[in-house]
Amino acid sequence: MCNTVLVVDDMEINRELLAEILKDKYDVMMAENGKQALEYMEKRHQEIAVILLDLIMPQMDGFEVLKAMRENLWLDKIPVLVISGESSVKVEQECFEYGVSDFIHKPFDNALVKKRVDNIVSLFQYQRKLEDKVADQTKTLREQYKVLEMQAERLRQSNNNIIDVLGTVVEHRNLESGEHVKRVKGYTRIMAEEIRKAYPEYGLTKEKIEVIVSASALHDLGKIAIPDSILLKPGKFTKEEFDCMKAHTLRGCEILSSIEGVWDEEYGKIGYEICRYHHERYDGKGYPDGLKEDEIPISAQLVSVADVYDALVNERVYKDAIPKDKAFQMIIDGECGTFSPKLMECFRRARDKFENLADNKPGNNKEK
Repeated sequence: MCNTVLVVDDMEINRELLAEILKDKYDVMMAENGKQALEYMEKRHQEIAVILLDLIMPQMDGFEVLKAMRENLWLDKIPVLVISGESSVKVEQECFEYGVSDFIHKPFDNALVKKRVDNIVSLFQYQRKLEDKVADQTKTLREQYKVLEMQAERLRQSNNNIIDVLGTVVEHRNLESGEHVKRVKGYTRIMAEEIRKAYPEYGLTKEKIEVIVSASALHDLGKIAIPDSILLKPGKFTKEEFDCMKAHTLRGCEILSSIEGVWDEEYGKIGYEICRYHHERYDGKGYPDGLKEDEIPISAQLVSVADVYDALVNERVYKDAIPKDKAFQMIIDGECGTFSPKLMECFRRARDKFENLADNKPGNNKEK
């Protein structure tokens, strides 16, 4: 604990008198001018509990001392009690603007000086204890936050691994190489980033985008429950077969509900939205619930555009690949169902990114 008082006064009698007043409780150092006081502070500022400072001194006056202390950030740690014969209100105000703790006019009362010093030292020591306590608590909180960050990252990785496994199972059932899921993730990210920049009202933070991109792998999860005779049929569906295929949106949600609690709540919620609603359309003519406009969660709207585009530009058991420029125009013209005008505006801006991703996908033959 700091217990040293530094008395700075060019008058020896004043220094001796102040030392006599305080010697029973404090160790007292004395400096006869500002320059000497700063030399003491350079070497021993961590030991000093309070400084009693005169203003009018040779070589370096009190204001120069205060200026040097402020530049060295010592005024934040060492309280200063000015004891001066100056009676001007302006001088006193200037001292307080520097950050001194108190001002006593000469001639001073011994008991008053002792009481003021005790009060200032007690206050600053209490303040230091609080600062130390806050620093310790802050350090502890930072350490705990790092642990929570590590746990959150492991949870995110676990969520992603579960989703990837489920997505891969679907792809293999659908006789896909597994690249469809990766491409849909890529297209979803492109769309989400464009929406985030253009339409902040959707609340797409970077963190939420990561969850949506990851959960996009679940969009066709329900196809696990669709019979091979329908899932792999090369020709046109009958009405009954199409109704069965459309049910994959609901079957997927049933699967997700059955494993509730395995992953983070946000992943589960967004995964459910994508699984159920990615075939809904902006004009209400989609399925399974006939939602329209922004009744459809933005996560499902994003994945819907990504899924349709990838289905168009790639070969499937029931169709050949469509050229990218034609696929783009089909989506814009609403031939694959109506999409949000905001999404279509972003889709236009992202056209090159979509086509670049389609060109770079493994096993793709670039269009001539």
